[in-house]
Amino acid sequence: MAILLDKRKLQWLVRLGLVLVMVYFFLAAIQLFGNSVEHFGANAAKNLFSGLENPFAGLAVGILATVLVQSSSVTTSSIVVMVGTGDLQLAHAVPMVMGANIGTSITAVLVSLGHITRKAEFRRAFAGATVHDMFNLLTVAVFFPLELATGYLQHGAEWLVGTLPLAGGEGGFKSPIKTAVKWCAKKIESVFSQGLGLEDGILASALCVVALVLIVGSLIVITKNMRFLMADRIEEWLNRVLRRSGLLGLAIGALITVLVQSSSITTSLLIPMFGAGVLTLEAGFPIMLGANIGTTITAMLAASVTGPAGLTIAVVHLLFNLSGTALFFPFRFMRRIPIRMAEQLADLAIKNRFWVLVYIFGVFVAVPVLGILIWK
Repeated sequence: MAILLDKRKLQWLVRLGLVLVMVYFFLAAIQLFGNSVEHFGANAAKNLFSGLENPFAGLAVGILATVLVQSSSVTTSSIVVMVGTGDLQLAHAVPMVMGANIGTSITAVLVSLGHITRKAEFRRAFAGATVHDMFNLLTVAVFFPLELATGYLQHGAEWLVGTLPLAGGEGGFKSPIKTAVKWCAKKIESVFSQGLGLEDGILASALCVVALVLIVGSLIVITKNMRFLMADRIEEWLNRVLRRSGLLGLAIGALITVLVQSSSITTSLLIPMFGAGVLTLEAGFPIMLGANIGTTITAMLAASVTGPAGLTIAVVHLLFNLSGTALFFPFRFMRRIPIRMAEQLADLAIKNRFWVLVYIFGVFVAVPVLGILIWK
């Protein structure tokens, strides 16, 4: 009996080690995917920020720029620097940070596609990914017109920066997790750029393919082992604790995002858990809200060396995410709105996979591009 228990314990540890290794490669693949997209569109993203006065164009640019560079942290940090140097007016930057919140949601949606061949898994994973989208879209729908009418985010941030000792010193936190992930992604990239001599578009395409293969492969291994590791009692306990204490979920999401300095990574890590059925939407939703709050830390760090103007737009980003959380988190019937919308979209996607393509292309590409063409 003791030997049987030892073998089971050893098997559990081996599977846990395998999952941790696959999580590392999963994160490296997300970083690599971002690098590949950046090769395609980094310069385009920077050029998007110029000549913006219409708030609708600013919102669209925030979405598209974040989709191009695959990181809201990169977008918001760039906006903070441009506001701090005077190259971008504060009022014009406010809609951009709202758009960045929407644009960053695409990473988790793309990750959920790794489950597309397994119907039940894909429904759970796609709903888990798009609940973040629904929250961000609804938050923008409420607070974007409110900001246009009152300017409460801008005025509130200006008041805070003017009255509180928020300005920090030089330097900032360097995430060891993100450093390790970047190292792996850079090593893979160097094999193609230096080893094979690929450049520009060909390099970007090759990196994109490798990243997607790594994402799908690691997801398969993680999902298969997650069910074994999360025994029924542990699974039930996890969901029960997170449902009882949504504040714990908020804290977990914020902490993980501060450590990895990427809300995309935090939300993407949840997708295999949603897909495997070990985490419910109700339990995971607060973690995503926490990730939205935690991602503002990167912009705060960038603002620490840009002066009051840059700090103000960073505080705008924080106030915007806090406003969305305050609206949807405290009451269960409000939390059910984005969750129910995501579930309905997932049901539609299961009936016809074509709707997945329509949704991704429409929300993250077509609408922002049209917005820029119409209002810029």
